[in-house]
Amino acid sequence: MKILEIKDMTSSIASNISNAFIDFSQMTCSVVAVITDQYSDGEQIVGYGFNSNGRYGAGGLLRERFLPRINSASPDDLLNDSGDNLDPFKIWNILMQNEKPGGHGERSVAVGIIDMAIWDAVSKIAEKPLSQLLADYFNEGNADTSVWVYAAGGYYYPGKNLLALQDELRAYKDLGYQVLKMKIGGASLKEDMDRIEAALKISGENNLCVDANGRFNIETALEYGKELKNYNLFWYEEPGDPLDFYLQCCLSEEYDHPLATGENLFSHQDARNLLRYGGMRADRDWLQFDCALSYGLVEYLRTLDVLKEFGWSKRRVVPHGGHQMSLNMAAGLQLGGNESYPHVFKPFCGFADGIQVEDGLVKLPSIPGIGFEANSELFSVMRRLLE
Repeated sequence: MKILEIKDMTSSIASNISNAFIDFSQMTCSVVAVITDQYSDGEQIVGYGFNSNGRYGAGGLLRERFLPRINSASPDDLLNDSGDNLDPFKIWNILMQNEKPGGHGERSVAVGIIDMAIWDAVSKIAEKPLSQLLADYFNEGNADTSVWVYAAGGYYYPGKNLLALQDELRAYKDLGYQVLKMKIGGASLKEDMDRIEAALKISGENNLCVDANGRFNIETALEYGKELKNYNLFWYEEPGDPLDFYLQCCLSEEYDHPLATGENLFSHQDARNLLRYGGMRADRDWLQFDCALSYGLVEYLRTLDVLKEFGWSKRRVVPHGGHQMSLNMAAGLQLGGNESYPHVFKPFCGFADGIQVEDGLVKLPSIPGIGFEANSELFSVMRRLLE
């Protein structure tokens, strides 16, 4: 058993939407295929992975730094002890050889993409959905049969008025989502409050999240928090720079409703510092660490260990990302739920074809691997790597 080849490509997912900090007019995504010498039902087993740092793919780092380390490793060094499957932990250690502490962000995305493809291949070789494989390995065999998901949208774009925002959010409700998310911080405080009030007419109280994408300084975060207290929001997300734990802590002392953050923290060390210094409250706040942004599942398991150390339930973890990797993790590790992008970042969004969101819950396809093959629009892009 061995990896025969790893291919990568860059795909554009540019659009005219924006959040409080940046636009997506040049957004790209890296896609990786790990081609093995194994077959199942006559089909060669290939593991797929993809991601972007939120704006750009990781092709340079993949080709110049990380893929060569796998290619130069002995095939046996990539296998588990019994030699019957790839070993994601050994492969992760090879990827991170000679890497210094810290330096997260760009390299964490590149490693996370490869890690995703490895886990896809591992679960296909084991002939199990990734969710069940994770449950068997790390959760005493227990997996959720459906996952709570919320609809992330409400972006800014040219000419978008309150009626357009309401139409967008209404469409998400019609798809079966109960909790909706919108952006704030890209307009004035008054304009954003008007947008929130318009959105609440569609979502209802306790079913609307707002996301500032790290835009605010401490004064603005507190100013928004003072106004947001007037609404029963599901959460107030990432008000300031993700590493500004003092801001987060000060806000938690003044804003007693739920806060959410973590998508731009890329290691278990960052997670530990957030819980040490960020004032996060285990009884109401939410953690949004993104596996594919933060070195992959191997590192994510360490992050979950940190949460346990600090007394946090896994059910307070709702991964950012809106993709099937996080969905499998949420089911197999019994996390709190998963983000969803119903109408943005196509084709790198959405779940399996024909599976509907019902009362805010979505099921997973019962096929080996992550399930990319069951998302026809996405898989048609991934298959190009084999042409």
